[in-house]
Amino acid sequence: MTDQHSWLSLVPLQKSYATVPVKVGRSSEDRRSRHCPYLDTINRSVLDFDFEKLCSISLSHINVYACLICGKYFQGRGLKSHAYTHSVQFTHHVFLNLHTLKFYCLPDNYEIIDSSLEDITYVLKPTFTRQHISGLDKQGKLYRAYDGTTYLPGIVGLNNIKANDYANVVLQALSNVPPLRNYFLEEENYCRIRRPPGDIMFLLVQRFGELMRKLWNPRNFKAHVSPHEMLQAVVLCSKKNFQITKQGDAVDFLSWFMNALHGALGGTKKKPSSLTKVFQGSMRIFSKKLPHPDLPPEEKVALLLKEEYQEEMSESTFLFLTLDLPTAPLYKDEKEQLIIPQVPLFNILAKFNGNTEKEYKTYKENFLKRFQLLKLPPYLIFCIKRFTKNNFFVEKNPTIVNFPITNVDLREYLTEEAQVTEKNTTYDLVANVVHDGKPTEGAYRMHVLHHIWKRRENEDDTTNHTGA
Repeated sequence: MTDQHSWLSLVPLQKSYATVPVKVGRSSEDRRSRHCPYLDTINRSVLDFDFEKLCSISLSHINVYACLICGKYFQGRGLKSHAYTHSVQFTHHVFLNLHTLKFYCLPDNYEIIDSSLEDITYVLKPTFTRQHISGLDKQGKLYRAYDGTTYLPGIVGLNNIKANDYANVVLQALSNVPPLRNYFLEEENYCRIRRPPGDIMFLLVQRFGELMRKLWNPRNFKAHVSPHEMLQAVVLCSKKNFQITKQGDAVDFLSWFMNALHGALGGTKKKPSSLTKVFQGSMRIFSKKLPHPDLPPEEKVALLLKEEYQEEMSESTFLFLTLDLPTAPLYKDEKEQLIIPQVPLFNILAKFNGNTEKEYKTYKENFLKRFQLLKLPPYLIFCIKRFTKNNFFVEKNPTIVNFPITNVDLREYLTEEAQVTEKNTTYDLVANVVHDGKPTEGAYRMHVLHHIWKRRENEDDTTNHTGA
């Protein structure tokens, strides 16, 4: 596995000090803060920090506190503030500032300092050390959430708020690609990226990083995560092209999200980003203009001799490869059932062998194109084109694609020069997204490989062979 690609895979300063007897005015408050009598009223089972940090009354996002007894959000903690009023009215006393991560007791208004509350701040804002990140794919330990359910970090459910499963599967698949995951688990990797004033696209980076850390949090209170804040950022940054309440196309979302994330990370056409380093490959495109099909044969022959109709070669980068399915049969078998054809993955990969030609039609012109790969990325995404849209309806091609889950070798699809320079051309499956049901009514789901289970299978296979 080490020589293969994966496919969709401070030391504190020692201060010197002297003890000097001084009178501290807040000593009584500090003593009270360490012995808050209301800590046993905290109800961790109702705490959910996945949703937008807005006051439940004023809908403001400024100075918001979470009530740790009922889980609701309120603004402020001063006299006559919403949090203060709530504490008096319902005798809920323990609050957490969602920005500073400090705990307070209301209405007495003093800060609570207690190590037993550290698990709450970690759920709100998980952090990962480099040592922890480096061991994520080496241990398959099951963790127990506060609600009693067991889960594997990274392999947890994303809530379908209404009709956002098309986005969930993409976000979850990307979260299981180790280089991308490792980059976003450390906020320091991207927090210093400078963006133009008023640019909202960096919100995607921040929210995706937060979601990634929640998905891989080994100390969750529950074994599922709500992508609410992430999806709110998607709706805003896509100008409502992708919504929570309306089903969308997973491939369209993947294309937009990857390009938007690349730009928000400071990437351009010439400057790579952490995303393109993982997924970007390149190809050669051979394109030849075709005469109009209604022209007489003699005129077609004359046109094909012109320079305008000669084959041209260009190079282009890609973040994923689109694979075309053969047309599904319209006839039924003897049992009056529609025949669902099956096709091997390598049949539809022939599109990129440099020889297979396909006609592409535009509004005015037709072109004949063929493709050949120049450079393979560390992680490769295939998008199988199942949906065909016209003016009246959307049609889904039900063809079954049979593919191996390991050792998919793409060397033969590279140019001769690239076959010499590319050392690793073999891929293993990391995640698989499928669509069930009708085009406009169906739902998306995904399968994801857990690396530990894969490693154990390899170890078992090795043991068996050795024993033989």
